[in-house]
Amino acid sequence: MKFLLPLLLILSQSSFATDWVDGQKPQVIKLEGKEGAKLDGSAWSSDESLGKVTMIFYVDPDVKDKNDKLGDALSAKKYSKDKISYFGIINMAATWMPNFILNEALKQKQKKYTDTVYVKDFTKKLVKEWSLPDDENNVLLFDREGKLLWHKFGLVEESEIPQILELIEKNF
Repeated sequence: MKFLLPLLLILSQSSFATDWVDGQKPQVIKLEGKEGAKLDGSAWSSDESLGKVTMIFYVDPDVKDKNDKLGDALSAKKYSKDKISYFGIINMAATWMPNFILNEALKQKQKKYTDTVYVKDFTKKLVKEWSLPDDENNVLLFDREGKLLWHKFGLVEESEIPQILELIEKNF
């Protein structure tokens, strides 16, 4: 019986994290101060790119390279910054790595993906408020109104990438 409650909590958290539905517009989230911020220290808001297609990578640093094939495909397309915004939000609380190592890794990612705005989440705010899976590499695609077009929690298969690119282009 004493094992039942923890098991139910785990199951309820994992099922809650999969309640994302296409067309859903999630609540606005802001990261500022001790909760997190962009690399330059300024606040980030999930609604700051309304009017553009938006892709958010919410990433545990321990699996930061898991969806690089998608990132590389997006970079190769060279979409206009007027039409799409990319955010790499790092779940800083999901790893054992010290922040100075993470900051260096973020600098390297920024050099590779120059069109991406990197954001630090120090308190797992998106895990808590958007019910995103923790300790994972999550990808969310939103239309210009902020409604969910597509999402993947975990590895984006190479075979999915052409469909994602088509969906992006269809929503410009």
